[in-house]
Amino acid sequence: MDYMDSGLRYTPKSDKDWDTSVQFLPASDNKKLEKTRRPGKIGAVIGVVVFAAVIALMTGLLVWHFHFRKDVRTKKMFSGSMRITNQVFEDAYENPNSTEFKILAKQVTSQLKGIYSKSPQLAKYYVGSTVQAFSEGSVIAYYLSEFNVPAGQEAAVDQAMTSMDKLVDKNQRSLSRPGNSLVFEDVVSSALDARLTISSFDSFFNFVEHAKANEIGRIQSPGFPDRPYPSNTFMQWRLRADPGYVIKLDFDTMNLEEDCKNDFVKIYDSLVAIESRVMEEMCGYYSPSEPLTFVSSGNVMLVTMATNEKKNYPGFRARVSQVRGGSKGISCGGQLTGDKGSFTTPNFPSYYPPRKLCQWTIQVPDGKAVKLTFKKFFLSEPGQENQKSCRKDFVEVNGKKLCGEHPDGSLTETSSTNTMDVKFYSDSSYVDRGFDAAYEAIDVKDPCPKQFQCRNQRCIKTELRCDGWNDCGDMSDELNCKCNAKDIACKNGFCKPMFWKCDGVDDCGDRTDEEDCGGCKSGHMKCKNDKCVSEKTRCDGRNDCGDGSDELDCGRTAATSCTDLTYKCKNNKCISKVNPECDGTPDCEDGSDEENCDCGRSMFKTSRIVGGQDAEEGEYPWQVSLHVKGYGHVCGASIISQRWLVTAAHCVQDDGKTRYSQPGTWEAYLGLHTQRKIGSTVVKRNLKQVISHPNYNAYTYDNDIALMELDTPVTYTDYIKPICLPASQHDFPTGNHVWITGWGATREGGFAATVLQKAQVRIINSTVCNKLMDGQITSRMLCAGVLSGGVDACQGDSGGPLSSPTGSRSFLAGVVSWGDGCARRNKPGIYTTVTKFRGWIKEKTGV
Repeated sequence: MDYMDSGLRYTPKSDKDWDTSVQFLPASDNKKLEKTRRPGKIGAVIGVVVFAAVIALMTGLLVWHFHFRKDVRTKKMFSGSMRITNQVFEDAYENPNSTEFKILAKQVTSQLKGIYSKSPQLAKYYVGSTVQAFSEGSVIAYYLSEFNVPAGQEAAVDQAMTSMDKLVDKNQRSLSRPGNSLVFEDVVSSALDARLTISSFDSFFNFVEHAKANEIGRIQSPGFPDRPYPSNTFMQWRLRADPGYVIKLDFDTMNLEEDCKNDFVKIYDSLVAIESRVMEEMCGYYSPSEPLTFVSSGNVMLVTMATNEKKNYPGFRARVSQVRGGSKGISCGGQLTGDKGSFTTPNFPSYYPPRKLCQWTIQVPDGKAVKLTFKKFFLSEPGQENQKSCRKDFVEVNGKKLCGEHPDGSLTETSSTNTMDVKFYSDSSYVDRGFDAAYEAIDVKDPCPKQFQCRNQRCIKTELRCDGWNDCGDMSDELNCKCNAKDIACKNGFCKPMFWKCDGVDDCGDRTDEEDCGGCKSGHMKCKNDKCVSEKTRCDGRNDCGDGSDELDCGRTAATSCTDLTYKCKNNKCISKVNPECDGTPDCEDGSDEENCDCGRSMFKTSRIVGGQDAEEGEYPWQVSLHVKGYGHVCGASIISQRWLVTAAHCVQDDGKTRYSQPGTWEAYLGLHTQRKIGSTVVKRNLKQVISHPNYNAYTYDNDIALMELDTPVTYTDYIKPICLPASQHDFPTGNHVWITGWGATREGGFAATVLQKAQVRIINSTVCNKLMDGQITSRMLCAGVLSGGVDACQGDSGGPLSSPTGSRSFLAGVVSWGDGCARRNKPGIYTTVTKFRGWIKEKTGV
C-alpha cells in the first residue's frame, strides 16, 4: 500500500496452469473425418503449414486466455472507519508500536477478513487490511483494505464496498459469530483517491501532532520556508485533540502549484483518507489575508499532501490548536429575540465544520413579521451544482431549503407570523464558508415602507424601479415597465440602458438590443471595417475585407501578410492569430510573442469573501497610488516595468497652485491596499521624470496618457507586479468584461475610499457611446459601463488601470480618463485606449 507505506506486501497466489483432470475427447469415427482422396505432396506441405499455423494460433489464444488475461488486475484500495462499541479507548492506542495497539489491530483485521469472506464479489479478490489508527468514541478504528481485482470487475467491487455497513451488520447478526468478537457500528468505507496510491512516490512522511490546552502547535510542509517542498512525495499529518475538544487548523501560508492534478493538500475529518470525509482540497496560492481556518467535527483531523516530479513551490504552514466543543465561535443555534439581530454559521467567515446541525428560532414582537436577509451566502460544494435539490449542505427556513451561492443581500425570506425557524445542516464531506444573516421585525401590511418590495421580499429604493438594472435579483423591479426615450425598449417588456446596445450581448433576452446594429445578412461576416463579405471567403488566403480581418485566427502557423490587425513578431513576420502574446503558446517562429511575459498575474486565488467591492490584498499588484507630497492620494497609475508607470495626462497638468508636471511633487506607493496603512508589503518611490503625451488636449481629454519613471527600480513581490502591455493590434472586443480599480470617491461628491475598490464593467460599442456622449469620443478613447448600477470610476481613480483578464493574465486595456459624473447608471466611463499609444510607450520607456 504505497499510500501509507504500511509495510503490507503480498504475492498473488498462482493458479495451476492446467487442470490434469481435463482430457481431450477422441472423435467417434476417425474414418468418417478423412477425405476420400489423399492430397499430393504440395497439398500435404500446405496442409501441414496451415495445420501448424492453426495450432500456433490456438496455442497463443489459450496462453493469452489462461495466463495473461487472468493476470490483468487492478490494485483497488479502500479506506474506512468503524466504531467499536464494546471497547474503551486507552492512551496506548495512540501509539501504533504499542502491544495494546497491535493486539486490537490484529483483531480488527481478522474480523474484516471474515466480513469480506461473506461477499462473493470481495472474497476472491481480497489481499489484506491494515489498521492505521484508533481514536476515542468508544474506540474508532481507521483502516485500509486492498483488493486485487481482475479487469472488468472493478464496478462490482466498488458496489460491494459501498454496502460495507450492511455486510458488517449481516455478519454481526450471524449465530456463528464468537461471543468475544468486536461489535462494529457507524461503518464508513470509500475508495481511496487514486492519486494517493501512485507507486512512483519516492518518499513518504508521516507526522503526528497532539494539540495541548492553551498551546498553539505548527505543522508545515518539509523544507518550509527555506526551500521548496520535496517532489514525488506523499506526506500526512495526523492531528488529535483531547476528548471533548475539536481541532482548529489555521493556515497562514498556502502556496502550491496551480493545478491540483499535480500538487495538492487535502484535509479530512478523520485519521485516514476517507473520501466521504474530505473537508477541502487546495492548491495554488492563497492570500494571507484570506481566512483559511478549518474545524473538525470530533477530536481528530488528517492533513495530506501529494506532489509530483516537477514545479515545486514553498508549500504551507498552519497553526494547530484545540477548542472545546460547543465553545463560542463554533457553537450555533438557540433563541433569537428583539426587533433585529444577526447570526452566522459556526466559524464564519472561515469554513464551518462537517456533520453540523444548528437550529435557531427567531421571535420578534407580536403583530410583526420576521424578515431574514443573507448578507453572505456560500453553501456550495461538489455534487451540489443544482441549487434546487439541496441534497448536501443546506439552510432550511420555514421548511424551504436553500443552498448554493447567492449575491450579497439577494437572498431574503419573510415569515407570515412573528416567529421563524432556521436550520443549518452540513453533511460529512466538503465544507464551505456558510452564511452571515440579519433579521428584523417588519410590518406585515407594509414590509417596505417608502420602498419597492421585490417578489423575493427584498426592499429597494423606489427610484430603482424600471431603470434597466436587476436590483431585486429576480428581475421583479423591471417587469411591466414603460421605458423612457433614453432606454432600449425590449420587445419582451424589459427596459435596458442604451449603452448595452450593439455590444454582442443579449441583455434583453430576446436580442432587441442587438437589432439594427448594421449587421450583415445571413451567410455573411462583418469585417472590422464594417464591410460585409461572404462567410465562404473566411480564411481562404485572400484579403476580401480590405483590412485583412477575414484572414485572422485561421489557425495557420505560417507567416501571413502584415496589416494593421496582424501581430508582428520581432523578426518582422506577421501571424494571423488574434492576441497571441503571453498566452502560453509560442506562435512566432522566434518565440517573441512569449517574451517579457512575467506580467499581469495576481499570485493569489481570489477570495469570495469581500466587503462590498473591496479588492483582495494582492489581487491587483500593478495598482499604484500617486500621492502629492504633504497632501495624500490624488491619482492612480499602473506598473508596466520595474522603473515605469502609466497614468493619465490630466493628472500631471500644472494649475495655479501645484506643479503636477514636476517629478518632485509626487510620491508613488506600490503594493498599497489600504490608504494610510503602510505595511511591510508597501514600497514608496520618488519620481525621476514625468512624461505627458505631447498631444494631450486639456479640453477634450484626447491623448490622455502620461508616463512616470521611478527614481530607483522596484523588486517584484507578490504584491508588486507589472500588468501586461497589449500589442498595438490587441483586440478588446465590445461586450468583454473588464475591471476598474482605485481609491477614488465611492459616490459623486463623496469621500475617497480607504480600501482599494474594484468594479466589473463591460466594453461599450464606440458608435453607441459616441451618441450617448454627444459626439465627444475620439478613436483614442474607449468606453466601458457598469454591470451593476451605481458603480463606476470616480474622482481619484484617474490614471488607474482598466484591466482586461485574458486567461490567467490581465492586459492594460485603458487608463481612467473622464466621465459624466460618477456612478450614473446611463453614463459610461471613458478610458484612454492603450493600444493606440503602444509605439509611444515603447519609444519612451523601452518596454
